[in-house]
This record gives sequence, structure tokens and C-alpha cells, in this order.
Amino acid sequence: MTLYLVRHGPTHARTMTGWTDLPADLSDTATLARLSSLLPTVPVVSSDLIRASATADALAGNRPRLPHDPGFREIHFGAWEGRSFDAVSAEDPDLIRAFWESPGPVRAPQGECWDDLCARVWAAADKYEDHADLIIVAHFGAILALVQRALSVNAAQVFAHRIDNLSLTRIARGPQGWSVDAINQIP
Repeated sequence: MTLYLVRHGPTHARTMTGWTDLPADLSDTATLARLSSLLPTVPVVSSDLIRASATADALAGNRPRLPHDPGFREIHFGAWEGRSFDAVSAEDPDLIRAFWESPGPVRAPQGECWDDLCARVWAAADKYEDHADLIIVAHFGAILALVQRALSVNAAQVFAHRIDNLSLTRIARGPQGWSVDAINQIP
């Protein structure tokens, strides 16, 4: 099984945007066409947030489109949703520093921690085990969670990877488990 992980188009937001439902800017049709050309003709599933679902729709073409799956949502920033890092840092510098520098069990107020996100995303991906290959259009955090599992590294190590908008990351599961074929391939 190969998972083709695509990050949604840019939102241009400069705030913590987890479950906030902002649209993607899909005006770069040349990049979308190049990205689509890198993808096989296999089913496409996406997060239910509009930035991911609209990107998936733009890439679907003649590929089967599966229903949106909320399991592939971005991390929920809770009380930090829609706020800038600087604004949150001014209120609680220790908590936000721990959230980003020691990801794992540190939780945003009324939101999720990295461990919650991983459990949710891994369970969502595992629902599609019967597919030989699958395109998943999702978010930075969801893609990194799947890369973390494939690399068998901790959260701090996986955070060293960049996942740009409209990039492609490929992971595969074979007899020996998960492996990573490419991270953050820019079309």
C-alpha cells in the first residue's frame, strides 16, 4: 500500500489554523496540474475541512473520490484557534513553548495534543487498509503524524521535516512495515 499525502492549498492565514474552516487559494492551476500529474489514478480521500476537500476536488479528475474523513483534520488548537503565536505567547509563554518544543502530551487549552492527533490520524488511515494505494489530501500535522509512524521517530524528530502547501509526501506499507519514499516533494 502506498499513501500519497498531499497538503492542501495555501490559506494565507498567519494564525494557528487547526479546525478553523478557511478556504484554500487554488489559483495556481499550473502547480495543481503538475501535482496531479505525479499522482496515480487511485481513490482520493480528504479531511472534511474546506481547504483540504476543495484541494482534493481540484486534483480528483478521473480518480474515484471518497467521502471526506474528519479523522484527517489538522490538530485542534482549541482556545488558540485563529490567534497568532505572539498573542498566545504573551499570555502563556511556557505552555506554548512546551507545545511546540516538546510535542506529545502537551495540550492546547480546550484542544488536542500531538499524541491525540497521531492516534486520530493513524486510526483514520488504518480504515483504508483494503485499498492498494490511496491519495490523502490533508494538513501539515496529519501528514507529519503519518510520516512519524512510517519513520518510527518521536514527535520532536518529525517536526524537523517541512511540509509545504501543495507538496507530495509518499509513504508505503509492505511486509516489513512502513517506509518513506519522499517527503515534501514540490511539483
